[in-house]
Amino acid sequence: MPKSKVRKKPTYTPPPQAAATKTAGPSHPAYVVIMLAIGVIGLAWLVVNYLAGEDIRFMAELGGYNFLIGFGLVVISLLMTMKWR
Repeated sequence: MPKSKVRKKPTYTPPPQAAATKTAGPSHPAYVVIMLAIGVIGLAWLVVNYLAGEDIRFMAELGGYNFLIGFGLVVISLLMTMKWR
């Protein structure tokens, strides 16, 4: 019986290295202040809406949009935490 051919494996060539990525440093302290301020304003908006929403004229005119504004601000604050270092 004839002997089968031995297959040669190609020599390993490592993939080209990517350019050195610059790591981002810590966030500016003002970023944290703004992030917390937006969250507190959103929470305060919701609390004021529940307690005195009908007594405040512009909040009464907004109606259900008060929830959108309050929760929107809180969500923006939470999304900002993902970029915080």
